Amino acid sequence: MFRTTKNIDTAFKQVRLFSLGVITLCLILTLFIAHKSYQLATQSQQKIFILANGKALEAYSADRKDNVPVEARDHVKMFHHYFFTMDPDDKVINSNIIKALYLADGTAKQQYDNLKENGYYTNLISGNISQEMQADSIIINTNSYPYYFRYKGVQRIIRPTTIVTRSLVTEGYLRNVSRSDNNAHGFLIERWKTLENTDINIENRQ
Repeated sequence: MFRTTKNIDTAFKQVRLFSLGVITLCLILTLFIAHKSYQLATQSQQKIFILANGKALEAYSADRKDNVPVEARDHVKMFHHYFFTMDPDDKVINSNIIKALYLADGTAKQQYDNLKENGYYTNLISGNISQEMQADSIIINTNSYPYYFRYKGVQRIIRPTTIVTRSLVTEGYLRNVSRSDNNAHGFLIERWKTLENTDINIENRQ
């Protein structure tokens, strides 16, 4: 009888240990599945699709601090493109200048006003002159705020008889502003000034 009782007690302990083991294993498995599900949900939220020209393009979201140098360089590049790329058409000139002025403060507006007052844009239209701007290098210092930048580019002025190639060097600072349709990167150029704008080549057109 005592042996039977002892066997029952031993069997009960074994069943209890087995049950605890199964419960522990289930708990670990549940936590693992929950963790993996959370990771998958987080990755899915970071993935977005952009519809461009009828095609769905996959993209991933990221913190702004990770993209500051890239976005800052593109902001500076697009500002100079809009400000200096022109054709002998007042609508094209006005459209590009408006886009450029959304990306900079009053220092850019002041340079535009000076050029306009001196008849620069009128001469472009009357002389059938086009301008093209090609970025060469853009240096951004993100170690201090506002971010200092230096832009180096090549400007081509296409006249009916000649093509003038000019070297353009400017500098300024970038500060953060709210993003909008007119300012996708959320930067504003401040204290913008031209350091160099000199001819490097003149060729005759055939």
